[in-house]
Amino acid sequence: MTRDEDARSLDTGVSARRALGRLARSTVKILSAPGAHARLEQAAVAAVALMLVAAGFIFLYAPTDYLQGPVQRIFYLHVSSAIAAYGCFAVVLLGGIVYLWKENATADRLARAGALVGVVFTTVTLVMGMIWAKPIWGTFWTWDARLTSTLVLWIIYAGYLMVRRLAEPGRQAARFAAVVGIFGFIDVPVVHFSVTWWRTQHPGPVVINDALPPQMLIAFLITMACTLFLAAVMIAIRYRIELLMDQAAEKAVLAPIVAASEIGGAR
Repeated sequence: MTRDEDARSLDTGVSARRALGRLARSTVKILSAPGAHARLEQAAVAAVALMLVAAGFIFLYAPTDYLQGPVQRIFYLHVSSAIAAYGCFAVVLLGGIVYLWKENATADRLARAGALVGVVFTTVTLVMGMIWAKPIWGTFWTWDARLTSTLVLWIIYAGYLMVRRLAEPGRQAARFAAVVGIFGFIDVPVVHFSVTWWRTQHPGPVVINDALPPQMLIAFLITMACTLFLAAVMIAIRYRIELLMDQAAEKAVLAPIVAASEIGGAR
């Protein structure tokens, strides 16, 4: 590699680091501003309203499936929750990469928030799938490739959260959790493509194969958009909680030092 190529590579790396730094500072400014609480409340209300709209499309607009009957309506939230979980774990992946690269506290908080919300949506995906499976398959659970890989995904990120809770807070715990979150994301494409890679009992992709009638497709797309918005709001709220917890921990650490300095100054 020539000197010019080295210089261009260095400039690109510096530019990327600066861009990530600006993004992190912007995120902190938005979520730590005095009006952040009110904005998050408004966003939460909007998310609930949108989910009610999605429910209207699921139960009032989309037609009843001829073969499966009313239980097919679980599909709309089941698949949307799975996609939302993918997005949450992508946040964990990006947050982990940025933290390992720059040790940015904002990235670490986003990863923690994304992991918790992702586990919630993975749980919803599993439960909704089991409710659907009982009348269709005659059993709540089978060790199908899609179900098993989804359960493994839940275990991986539940383990991530356990590491964050049990490990001593600090740089080492954050770095270890970042590695777990990054490698855990490998299971996301395994879950997604399991129905095409292996012969499974789980239904194959219906959206990309144009297997849904127009009304069902519209109901699904609206439900997916509303669910993704809900996931984003939940991550933002959880990030705010993580930020306040970190600030409280910092104050708890600094309080004895400040008190000691004040006593020393009084003497």
